[in-house]
Amino acid sequence: MARLIGQWLSERLGQQFVIENRPGAGTNVATESVVNGPPDGYTLLLASLPNASNATLYDKLNFNFIRDIAPVTSIARDTFAIEVNPSVPVKTVPELIAYAKVNSGKVNMASGGIGSGNHIFGELFKMMTGVNLVHVPYRGAGPALIDLLGGQVQVMFASISSSIEYVRAGKLRALAVTTSTRSPVLPDIPTVAEFVPGYEASFWTGIGAPRNTPIEIVEKLNQEINAGLADPNIEARLAGLGATALPGSPADFAKLIAEETQKWGKVVKFAGIKPQ
Repeated sequence: MARLIGQWLSERLGQQFVIENRPGAGTNVATESVVNGPPDGYTLLLASLPNASNATLYDKLNFNFIRDIAPVTSIARDTFAIEVNPSVPVKTVPELIAYAKVNSGKVNMASGGIGSGNHIFGELFKMMTGVNLVHVPYRGAGPALIDLLGGQVQVMFASISSSIEYVRAGKLRALAVTTSTRSPVLPDIPTVAEFVPGYEASFWTGIGAPRNTPIEIVEKLNQEINAGLADPNIEARLAGLGATALPGSPADFAKLIAEETQKWGKVVKFAGIKPQ
């Protein structure tokens, strides 16, 4: 996502956008580097869902995301799906709920790590259905998906972008998508909400800047990124990743961040999630 938008901005603005990966602490290392960066528009953050959930997950952060990052614009929503290894004898969400209740504490749920999208989407499902899925965190969603394919774990709330080819090949079985509407790339797969009313979870991304970045810079970046999201080539690239464009104003993005911080904060507290 960062490279897609970075390339677009490089072409539009005549400035080279360099993508710098700063892994660590569930996005906190990267976020803190931008928080402490100069507010001149030359240091930006690819913000995402963990930035919202981390506000509750971590007791002592050296920043306040809502206060210290100026929202520029949201970019996209990535659809996830409840996926099971084909050896698991369930084909629908109600069957998974019934199976998990009969086999309470014996069904393992993989994730890319504590507090990841895979994890908290599953915890929301557990909170709303009362099932007991045993969380098995991995060092990234890739290794988790490999073990799901191998049958070492039974279920995963996986991003469609990383798993759709396995679903199409019959190596994984998708039971439902986590968004409020069905996915265009898996139109025959129902939503979780069709069985669990009110369930909604999607992995969003957007661009943030250090606070006190001049409003004219924020507005210029917002304008150019939204133009990119309306470009047919970028729309097609996003669709191929199982994502949908999410254009909007800086205020729209600020509202999304505030709502998601509150929503996932409740899930983190309910599940008693603590960072590793």
